[in-house]
Amino acid sequence: MSIVKYEVFLKVVELGSLTKAADVLGFTQSGISHTISSLESEFGFPLLVRSRSGVKLTVNGEQVLQPIREILKWNEQLKQQVADIHGLETGTVTIGTFTSVSVHWLPGMIKQFRKEYPYIEFKLMEGGYLEIEQWIEAGVADCGFLSLPTREKFEVIPLKQDRMLAVLAKDHPLSQAPYMPLAQIAYEDFIMPKAGSDYDVRRVLEKAGIKPNIKLSAGDDYAIIAMVEKGLGISILPELVTRFQHHNVAMLELEERSFRSLGIAVSSMKYASPATRRFLQYVQTWTKQEE
Repeated sequence: MSIVKYEVFLKVVELGSLTKAADVLGFTQSGISHTISSLESEFGFPLLVRSRSGVKLTVNGEQVLQPIREILKWNEQLKQQVADIHGLETGTVTIGTFTSVSVHWLPGMIKQFRKEYPYIEFKLMEGGYLEIEQWIEAGVADCGFLSLPTREKFEVIPLKQDRMLAVLAKDHPLSQAPYMPLAQIAYEDFIMPKAGSDYDVRRVLEKAGIKPNIKLSAGDDYAIIAMVEKGLGISILPELVTRFQHHNVAMLELEERSFRSLGIAVSSMKYASPATRRFLQYVQTWTKQEE
């Protein structure tokens, strides 16, 4: 069975369309369709249901999806190991990440890393903590940045303690205060990060015994800052989110200092690809230099 067929199958599933997969892979649509049909013939059952809106997995297709992902993962690791033996640094590292890390860490991190390893490529998948955990567990992502603690089955490298700060409009009565009184938060209109990205904020509020008056919820950290800037409420965000931002808002230390613990996780360091292991080692060094 051809590895290429598995790659085509996964790309079609990922994009939900034969046409989109053909465009990305440089195939004709008929070529993609023929490849999928050939794989279905080899397996002896349909893998996809085709409709005008796209394609979706059959029940049998869902059952073989994860084993196919594993085969491709191990094939990639084999190629990297062979290249490593020959002294070549190649491969692709798929990273699960979230906005603040994508914006403030990864551009500089990857730029410096590729000076030493120019032939290692990166694929970034952005989502909430829960999504990143699921991607790592399923083998879709090789590693992922997370707020700790995370799942016990993962191997984790702690990286940084990131302060949690109150975010207020510049004309808010408390904008010049030395810190944000925790009790006051319950009396303010509050803007909450979307579910899946709200773990750090909810931990702060629950520890203080505060039930916030949630008026708005947003999926993007910078959308939250913009809403605060317009006086729609206050919020609590990690310091990394606010770095290098020039919004017209005030950032206050919380009355009781609080932090999120950032780290990077893998399913298994032992079975991580050579490229992934090199990146993980580099991440540790880079974050220490940034402190």
